[in-house]
Amino acid sequence: MSSRDLRGWMQSAEELGELKHIDGADWDVEIGAITELGHHRGEDSSALLFDNIKGYPPGFRVLSNTLNTLKRLAMTLYMDTNYSRIEFVKDIKRHISDVKYIPPEFVRDGPVMENVFEGKAIDMLKFPTPKWHELDGGRYIGTGSVDITRDPDDGWVNVGTYRVMVHDNDTLGFYISPGKHGRIMREKYFAKGQPCKVAVSFGHDPLLFLAGGMEIPHGVSEYDWVGGLQGHPVQVIQGEYTGLPIPANSEIVVECEAIPGQDRDEGPFGEWTGYYASSMRPEPTMKVKRLYHRNNPILLGAPPTRPPCEFNYMRCYMRSAMVWQELEAAGVPDVRGVWCHEAGGSRLLTFVSIKQRYPGHARQAGMIAAYCHSGAYLGRYVIVVDDDIDVTNINDVLWALTTRSNPELDIEIVRRSWSGVLDPIIPKGQKGHSSRAVIDACRPYEWLKDFPPVAESSPEVRRAAEKKWGAILAQPNPKGTTASVQTKGKL
Repeated sequence: MSSRDLRGWMQSAEELGELKHIDGADWDVEIGAITELGHHRGEDSSALLFDNIKGYPPGFRVLSNTLNTLKRLAMTLYMDTNYSRIEFVKDIKRHISDVKYIPPEFVRDGPVMENVFEGKAIDMLKFPTPKWHELDGGRYIGTGSVDITRDPDDGWVNVGTYRVMVHDNDTLGFYISPGKHGRIMREKYFAKGQPCKVAVSFGHDPLLFLAGGMEIPHGVSEYDWVGGLQGHPVQVIQGEYTGLPIPANSEIVVECEAIPGQDRDEGPFGEWTGYYASSMRPEPTMKVKRLYHRNNPILLGAPPTRPPCEFNYMRCYMRSAMVWQELEAAGVPDVRGVWCHEAGGSRLLTFVSIKQRYPGHARQAGMIAAYCHSGAYLGRYVIVVDDDIDVTNINDVLWALTTRSNPELDIEIVRRSWSGVLDPIIPKGQKGHSSRAVIDACRPYEWLKDFPPVAESSPEVRRAAEKKWGAILAQPNPKGTTASVQTKGKL
């Protein structure tokens, strides 16, 4: 079976009524600003396909805002599109827990080979790469991209999402946060004095992009994980220069070589924390040795903006499911919900609900959520609540926080935790470590039964009232009792 490509994904989004076509936008900030407007419409947003971009030929397109609604995310994961938030997280957890890894299938040819360039014919400026944010230090072709590397020790192929900046016709910059698999592999090559070969795909099924941004188990290739989720292998071609597996159905792929010591200034770039937290500084570069692209190529963009945005939204569901899975794998019983809140970029603020079974249960859940594989990088707060709290409802969580926790007793601070240069609260020159707060906002276990009862109707009383009066409450207000607002140019 052929792998779904970006165009097939777009067709499915159009069938959901969630794809908009925009003609004539400018690559210089305007595409980024329109994308940002789309981000902040949440579940009312659409995927945005930009064509006839200023200064570029028709057909050279940019697609953004792909995974910003529950329906588009579920469609991407080959799942039902009718869920509540927490039920979707539960089903993703089941989905990824049962996944059977399927290795990629090597094929000889594919759409990405329609145009092949090498040497002086390579021109990375031919694509309408946006300048996504006003203060960005350049144009970032890699935001929805995946970087493909191979570990020099065991041959494990990693597919990770790291930002990629265009320096000139055949030179790209790529920043990778400390501790990420791609950076560890690059450092291994550089430590040996060897170049690191890298392939980068800039337009593909958003499922591959989603996988590239998640904490897939160490030693497992994202290609295998995606193959398992979709039920058939990802089709790949062995790169002519790097020997790396590149997506056969990709829109644009480059094969590159990163050489130690050939750094150039990179950044700044508006990141997922909502800040320009990392300044311009020297970072490794890649020399493009091969360029492949389809006719009328589509660049997949996923620029982070101030939360909530697409970059964080889709990770909320995936990371919540992964943290939940890891809590259970660590032996934490009766986890009833996990939500890695979008305001924290899916990393800085995590809520966990449990049904308390023993003294210390809440602290155990909080500590593991803070330091498991999916929660370890650049975390900040973990709040553990009882099972009567909906972790996807911020008011519920804040109510528990303010009424069931005592600051002097219920906040655990852990210092020298894993952070990075993207952390805005850490002063320059001190990046690398941060602290964590694990907050126990559960009713105290010692006097659980004596804790004041909640002032709300019992489920039986609520059901009776709903049955008798629910239809009236659901009726629209009489005409003229509410103001109507009309807007133009909705995205």
